[in-house]
Amino acid sequence: MKFYERGAPSLDKPVVVAAMPDMGNVGGIVVDFINGCVKAKTFRVAKTSYPDYVIDKGGHIEVPQEEWAYRYADGLITFGGGAGQPRDGAEMHSMCQDVVDVARRYSSRLIYTVGGFSTRTPQDPPKTLLTATTSELATQLRESGFVLNPRKSVIRGFNGLILGYAKTGGIRGVGLYGELSDPSIPQYRAAKSVIKTLEKLTYMRFGDTTRLDAMAEYVERGGR
Repeated sequence: MKFYERGAPSLDKPVVVAAMPDMGNVGGIVVDFINGCVKAKTFRVAKTSYPDYVIDKGGHIEVPQEEWAYRYADGLITFGGGAGQPRDGAEMHSMCQDVVDVARRYSSRLIYTVGGFSTRTPQDPPKTLLTATTSELATQLRESGFVLNPRKSVIRGFNGLILGYAKTGGIRGVGLYGELSDPSIPQYRAAKSVIKTLEKLTYMRFGDTTRLDAMAEYVERGGR
């Protein structure tokens, strides 16, 4: 994994939201939505060194250029979104460490990650379940009225691993996971639930989510 700096924004203790596409693409939808609403600007890019596929353009191939951006707005850093996650384990770990290093550089006190949580019977609207890097932080969240994940589970991919890196790096972390029943299609209702919960946690406003309702209806009618 290679990282390219495109300037250093002037930020002090920003909120950090870092997530990548996952089941139902909840992580990707949330980060892309926030970036669009706050008009976040790119300041750093991560590029994979070892893509594990090529693209056949119809008789000739192209090697994909996969990259993920760090963006910033007032009081906020986002990372991820876009399409896909690194498939090389070493690159995934390198990326997680870099997110923690960037958060530490700007004195961020907490890293949020977001994603989907597969369940057979999601609520209508879906609930967002939280998990934290420490039991003390989990207790604070519960006492503030947030719903914690009620069962043990394994959180795979970037949207789980980043919490481990935050914990070992001495930064508090919170994962927000929207309920969904079908991880194979985009889950806009779960993403909306996550955004609303994230707004309550951060005291920030990310924009009008009604278009996510429209996208959810489109997908439910068979569109992709």
